[in-house]
Amino acid sequence: MNGYSLQDLIYLMERLRDPEHGCPWDLKQDFSSIVPHTLEEAYEVADTIERKDWAHLEDELGDLLFQVIFYSQLGKEQSLFEFNSIVNQLVTKLIRRHPHVFPDGRLRTPPAQLKLNEQQINANWEKIKQQERVGKAKAAILDDVPKGLPALSRAEKLQKRASQVGFDWNDPLLVLDKIEEEIAELREAIAQGNQAAILDEMGDVIFAQVNLARHLGVKAEIALRSTNQKFERRFNHVEACVESSGKAWDEYALDELDHFWDEAKQKGL
Repeated sequence: MNGYSLQDLIYLMERLRDPEHGCPWDLKQDFSSIVPHTLEEAYEVADTIERKDWAHLEDELGDLLFQVIFYSQLGKEQSLFEFNSIVNQLVTKLIRRHPHVFPDGRLRTPPAQLKLNEQQINANWEKIKQQERVGKAKAAILDDVPKGLPALSRAEKLQKRASQVGFDWNDPLLVLDKIEEEIAELREAIAQGNQAAILDEMGDVIFAQVNLARHLGVKAEIALRSTNQKFERRFNHVEACVESSGKAWDEYALDELDHFWDEAKQKGL
């Protein structure tokens, strides 16, 4: 027996949304209610890859694919779009954005002889995307940076977009200077006890740090996720030390807990 196909998955989705015989939970969903699940599934894919949990990656990718199938069914029901039109638009866009692979703009043609380096490819990609934005008659340069992105990722995209029109530093050390400037302003807000100013200045510090990461070729979202995992490993060691000692947390001074933390660092955790 051959395994199920993509068409089987589309049919399954149709059955789940059948007004008479479908699943009550699936029937009450709409575009907005599905979004949190989509974000959750995307993060689970990212987490599985970061942990190199290859045994479960296939399952998580399937869950993410199901989100697209769900949206396509909702689109079909409202005569907005359907799965085949999603695929058609995607393939068309990718052919357009890869002229170094599809020089005549057609999918099934012999491979191109043109060889570009990564920098040239990225430059062409951004040029083509800019042309697409002009074609959509966007009102402003930053208009189509998705507002639903995680804050760190959106900050990076905003900065990258601004840099395309020359609004950017040309030296990472200048960004470091900006971070120090923002930290000084944060210190001032803390000294004043102004909570609204603290929130504002804290955001400026983080935004500047994302900018530095971008200049250094580091993905801020990935860097922070990695640090989160590192903190978790080291704190787990601290917790294990406390539990094995038979003492309560409040019986330890911070410098004693820091000693366990340093042990975790020495162990390479």
